[in-house]
Amino acid sequence: MYFTGRSVSQLGTWMQRTAVVWVVYSMTNSAFLIGVTIFAEQFPSFLFSIPGGVAADRYDRHKIIKITQILSIIQSVLMALMVLSGHTTVWAILTLSIILGIINAFDVPARQALVHEVVADPADLPNAISLTTAMANLAGLIGPVLSGIVLSTLGAAVCFFLNAASFGAVMLSLVLMKLPSAPPKNKDKKVLAEFAEGFKYLKQSPQIGLMIVLLALMSLLVLPYNTVLPVFAKVIFKGNASTYGLINGFIGAGAVAGTIFLASRKPGAQLKKIMFISNIILGTGMICFSQSRNFQVAMFFAALAGFGSVAQFTISNIVAQSESAPEMRGRIIGILLMAIFGMAPLGSLIVGAVSQRIGAPTTMLAQGVIAIGLTLLFSQFLMGAAGKPAIKDATTEEVEELVKEERV
Repeated sequence: MYFTGRSVSQLGTWMQRTAVVWVVYSMTNSAFLIGVTIFAEQFPSFLFSIPGGVAADRYDRHKIIKITQILSIIQSVLMALMVLSGHTTVWAILTLSIILGIINAFDVPARQALVHEVVADPADLPNAISLTTAMANLAGLIGPVLSGIVLSTLGAAVCFFLNAASFGAVMLSLVLMKLPSAPPKNKDKKVLAEFAEGFKYLKQSPQIGLMIVLLALMSLLVLPYNTVLPVFAKVIFKGNASTYGLINGFIGAGAVAGTIFLASRKPGAQLKKIMFISNIILGTGMICFSQSRNFQVAMFFAALAGFGSVAQFTISNIVAQSESAPEMRGRIIGILLMAIFGMAPLGSLIVGAVSQRIGAPTTMLAQGVIAIGLTLLFSQFLMGAAGKPAIKDATTEEVEELVKEERV
């Protein structure tokens, strides 16, 4: 019920994201303002990720998600009413996008951590996280295509109303779910003190920490390639909103294939090595897409890029959730989201500004090269053995210290 409800909601979310970007680009013809729009939605999630992560550890995650869904419905309805009234302005879209970013700062940590509560067997957790991502990417495949059709025929307001309706699926699944009562949690510490504990924990857990550092760099320099996709749709391929939806759809198709591969992998698979290969595929797909002028050929490389990009968050999320202590999980997810929501919006601004100067194809070409370069820079970490303590070579004092750190 939880996965199904989230899937319907993700479908609506992708429709709204596609519609917002296209409306802004249609009004301004500015790749930079596309970056500003993406920044406005994602950066508040970075600023509020500290209280969001702590809230997921302090309070009932079930109730947090109910509240965020209601607020998301209100945001989508306001967006739709603004378009219907004919008073659509960039500043109003940016304001509502900022509000959505704040909502997501509290929604995502609680939603990700709740997966632990709906999965009975911890051994199933990595596959469950991959399944969740697969459903989200399936929505990323279908949502932009549907949004392109709806934008061309019925207008942006309908996309926003459909997104508002999609949150009802989450509310219904939450009402029907039977979860054990949440144990009482310590609320005596200050928010910043609790979040500081999360960073201290990461320092003691380099397998999680280095993965998050790599994710942050990829989020800043590579993953915001979607900022220039409207330019490819309208200028390079001489298309319209449906063309933009198709490009996103093929990227989503590749992402779905990637998540199905991750979800079907056998227990004990080398996740870091999969990350290494996926990053190389991502960079290669971006380089080839940027230089393709035949639409059909370009869609193949778009799918390839989508396949490679899915490993970034999925594997980082699996590592963060499966290797972190239960009482730290919400904060670790909050830090993971900071790596995305802090870097990705800044990256969107950079990519938008750079593409205004050197063009979208050259910008994406450079991003593909950077993706491969970062992967090679972290190759020793990604291709090395798992960072487990060498118990057989440790002294008694070292073993006792490892036990204290909960690494054994």
